[in-house]
Amino acid sequence: MTLQPLGIIAGTGFYDLDALDDAHHEAVETAYGPASVTRGTWHGQPVAFVTRHGAGHDVPPHRVNYRAIIRALVNLGAHDVIAVNVTGGIDPDLEAGELVCIDDFLDLTRRRDSTFHDGDGAGGVVHTDMTNAYDAVLRREVLDAASAIGQPIIDGGTYVCFDGPRFESPAEIRLAALAGGTVAGMTGVPEVTLAAEAGLRYAAISLVVNPAAGVRPGEPITMEEINDVLASSAPKVLAVLDELVHTRSVFRADDTDEVSL
Repeated sequence: MTLQPLGIIAGTGFYDLDALDDAHHEAVETAYGPASVTRGTWHGQPVAFVTRHGAGHDVPPHRVNYRAIIRALVNLGAHDVIAVNVTGGIDPDLEAGELVCIDDFLDLTRRRDSTFHDGDGAGGVVHTDMTNAYDAVLRREVLDAASAIGQPIIDGGTYVCFDGPRFESPAEIRLAALAGGTVAGMTGVPEVTLAAEAGLRYAAISLVVNPAAGVRPGEPITMEEINDVLASSAPKVLAVLDELVHTRSVFRADDTDEVSL
């Protein structure tokens, strides 16, 4: 039986997955252009990894080809996708280095190709339900993996997506807070909505690296601060992913044993 690859999409600070065995890069052609994907195995399980901004972080968030990335993962046979987002904390109680398992989003972007359904072709106009855009079963896998290794993670939060690449203004963050925002980022949408349109199960881990603008008055946002938190906290995210993939490998081995009997 051919195993479906687990899709992993990550951004700032996550440019490769050293844990992958037999890793190789390939350009996957799609109707929306090529997507660069690293394929390999992790605990014996196939993984398809995409770094949104490119290995050299040369693609800004508003120019990421989200449609090509999602379509490439579909073309490779992925059914489940785990996303990693580096974010600012809108919730004043959030500290740098905390993890949040997102369960909702607010789209404040303005200039992105945000759907596969442009009204062309046999499908015509399609309206996709976003009530459960973050899959409950896959979210539970993330939460259980974090729990198994003793890594604290917040269950639920609203990701507010801005265009970038500039950081948000204090007024924009106040607006997002009024709307119930938990974290602010630049890449979570339309990635999550395209995944829902494509029928993928999608979950997202948010790594908070700084208080969003104005949350702590007088404290500017600096890349030095962000990079310091990334260096110390990225291993937390990778540890959760490692446990999740390992757990899947054990379950699949058990399923195979049952079938062989």
